[in-house]
Amino acid sequence: MDEPTKSTTTIEEHSIANLSNKRNAVVQEDSFDPFSVRQLQHPLTNNEALAHFLKASFGTGMLSLPYAFKHAGLTEGLILTIFTAAICTHCTHKLLECTHLLYRRNKVTVLTLPQVGEAAFATGPAWVKKYATAMRVFIKLAIFFTYFGTCSVYTVIIATNFSKVIFYQTGTNINIRFYICALLLPLILLSWVPNLKMLAPLSVLANIFIGCGLGISFYYMLTTLRNSPTDLPQTGPIEELPIFFSITIFSLDVIGVIFPIENNMRRPDHFIGWFGVLHRGMIIVTTVYIFLGFFGYLNYGELTEDNITYNLPQYDIAAQMANIFIALAMIGSFALQFFVCLEIVWNALKDRFFQTSLLNEYIVRTLLVISVVAVAVAVPKIGPLLGLIGALCFALIGLVIPMVVELIISWDIGFGRYNLKLVKIILLLLFGMMAIFFGSLTNVQAILKAYM
Repeated sequence: MDEPTKSTTTIEEHSIANLSNKRNAVVQEDSFDPFSVRQLQHPLTNNEALAHFLKASFGTGMLSLPYAFKHAGLTEGLILTIFTAAICTHCTHKLLECTHLLYRRNKVTVLTLPQVGEAAFATGPAWVKKYATAMRVFIKLAIFFTYFGTCSVYTVIIATNFSKVIFYQTGTNINIRFYICALLLPLILLSWVPNLKMLAPLSVLANIFIGCGLGISFYYMLTTLRNSPTDLPQTGPIEELPIFFSITIFSLDVIGVIFPIENNMRRPDHFIGWFGVLHRGMIIVTTVYIFLGFFGYLNYGELTEDNITYNLPQYDIAAQMANIFIALAMIGSFALQFFVCLEIVWNALKDRFFQTSLLNEYIVRTLLVISVVAVAVAVPKIGPLLGLIGALCFALIGLVIPMVVELIISWDIGFGRYNLKLVKIILLLLFGMMAIFFGSLTNVQAILKAYM
């Protein structure tokens, strides 16, 4: 993704103090159009933005959707997937609306998610202004743990996929933790790639591999249907719904995707709206996810595993290739997610060294990979680990933080007739907090049960 040129107006990442100075600009605040003055070297058109959105949204979380349906039932899973997608889309939409308002309020044209939180608090009610910097730091930490956890999930998937292929080829049954540890050196070497630009070819290959793996999975699901809809439970136990919501939120949340895309669009106002990039993209993503979750669970029923590729007939070469394709795709995805973590950690630590050197940076890279692999070794279960990250991290940045930002932005503007907007915000905050609490509790219990 191309970066904005230097002439693009932005808020410095380390401070929000310059906002008050920007209010004294020649251009009046009510007439400032952030999109007409945004200058980009290679701006994205609406269709290009939609293509990037779809490419980034179809990740490994979708491979666990049949497992999510297993915990919710066929009909209930279908309805709740649409419900969850609607909530995630609404929260993302409102966050972008608040971001566009902050563009005009502060005369800037580009903001990242931590900057949005900071700017909302810094220009909000008097009682929250002093928490502006803390909000930025909090969101950065939330993003870090989200992508750190995602890297651990990818590590477990890579190890598990290779272990299944090796087992069926050689009959050697080795503890999955051995495979995870064996990935340590390759992942360290991968983390030493200097910059994202050099990873571009790997990203292209990853997209091809994930497409091939999903294609093979869809082929098996649609050609070997074993059940009819009436053979399976239509609803699931209420105590297992947190598992469903955790996995679905992990798969559907797009907060980490929207800002790099929106910040590079020629017409960012076209990202939102009833027929904007966001809504069109989410309709396509949700349709594919429903299709995969429904037919995956319909095919394998109560035998559905936490990654649908593990239900494929492993004695078939095509099924083994699907596992290899997914594993190779995850290696590319790991590298991209890792750089998000690295940027946050390195920016926080580099000024603490007596001398900022390349050696220090690569020591930080290495220690970060070791930490990611250590978490994967500690929790080598895809379902519970993915669910925990979905509940604890993705629900926080995808549901709670957007509603907090809308609450602060609307505080002085007003909440509409009968304070209906406030009621909506409170309900969604409660839903987000319940998803965090019950999702985390349920998945931690699943992790402890696996150990016991």
